[in-house]
Amino acid sequence: MTVAILIPAAGLGTRMRGADKLLQRVDEMPLLRRVALRALVASPLVIVTLPDLTGARADTLAGLDVQTVAVPDNATGMAASLRRGAALVPADTGLMIVPADMPDLTSTNFTQLINRFQGEDQPFLYQGIAADGTPGHPVLFPPDCLPAFAALSGDQGARAILQANKHRLQRVDLPGENALTDLDTPEAWARWRSL
Repeated sequence: MTVAILIPAAGLGTRMRGADKLLQRVDEMPLLRRVALRALVASPLVIVTLPDLTGARADTLAGLDVQTVAVPDNATGMAASLRRGAALVPADTGLMIVPADMPDLTSTNFTQLINRFQGEDQPFLYQGIAADGTPGHPVLFPPDCLPAFAALSGDQGARAILQANKHRLQRVDLPGENALTDLDTPEAWARWRSL
């Protein structure tokens, strides 16, 4: 079964105090482009939500075979991105959510979840966890969860869908803190770069 990867990249990023965290350079390229390239290694269907289709974030994806969608109501929270992105996923397709601000997630991590998902007959959900067992990202939802994305609101992400399906949630061990490292502030970026 095919898995689409959704990269929500329409957030305001106010905690960066004027800088754009998704345009910070990692491995000599903007973080958003790096995450999208890693997603494309794992899936042929990558969707990226953006504040608009003409800004700097859109420009950084130039030449990549990703589907972009504008989220004009992005100020209402993460759910706006998830609703718009999930609406583009075919009904028979799984959906993996990959936050755009997590530079330690790799193509191999994405493939780990996809392989587990494709290797089961049951419609489980899969969530990456850190080496210490702390749950994080990415999260992979089976096709039957797609309709629930239309009802999401606010800035809680897909937490409600995870909670409603916790009885069929499977955890996937990822190396170190790959599942947890997100960079939302200048201080977090400085700390990550120092390591």
